[in-house]
Amino acid sequence: MIYLFFAVLFIEMIMILLLLFKTPLRKLLILGLDRAKRGTAPLIVKSVGATVFVIMMYNVYSVTEIQRRPADIINPTDQIILAYHMLEASLMGFSLFLSLMIDRLHHYIRELRILRKTMETAKKQNREAEETKNKGADEVKVLNDEMTKLKAHIKNLESEHAAKEKEIKSAEANFVALKNQSEGFLLEYDRLQAENQNLRNQLRSIDESVSHSNGKKNM
Repeated sequence: MIYLFFAVLFIEMIMILLLLFKTPLRKLLILGLDRAKRGTAPLIVKSVGATVFVIMMYNVYSVTEIQRRPADIINPTDQIILAYHMLEASLMGFSLFLSLMIDRLHHYIRELRILRKTMETAKKQNREAEETKNKGADEVKVLNDEMTKLKAHIKNLESEHAAKEKEIKSAEANFVALKNQSEGFLLEYDRLQAENQNLRNQLRSIDESVSHSNGKKNM
């Protein structure tokens, strides 16, 4: 039994050393402990630990019972049994303590790994957010440049529109003037046509009177 606890203590010490230093074996040990804590393995470990604790308490009780005896009653055999129980109880206590240390180290290492992954994820998100922010700033700068160009183009179009509007107004004024002038020409044409008609009528009447007077002379 004592040799078994010595072997357990030696194995637990090796496991603690592997957990303390970052080596490839630590990853394998952590994977093994992760798998060992799944399913019914934790219940078996707790049962074994409880059994070892009960045996340790029995050994402690035996040690206290022997120590309560008077010194003259204790013989060499009792002293050997006392030393055996003390050694066995010490080994059991150390094995339980080291097993608790292994469980806590494994738990803290796993929590540290989760924390590191969370920090890496947060850093990655911050880096992506910063890249997005820089990209957004570049896009905003490009949009501002495009807006400046569009404003300049709009000003040019407004000036061209104003010039075209002035041209249209001057053309409308010219059209109105030409329209008024054409209307004046039409009125003048109508007047001249009326005068021409009057002159024709006068000439016709003169011709008729001349031809009538010539006819009387001939008679």
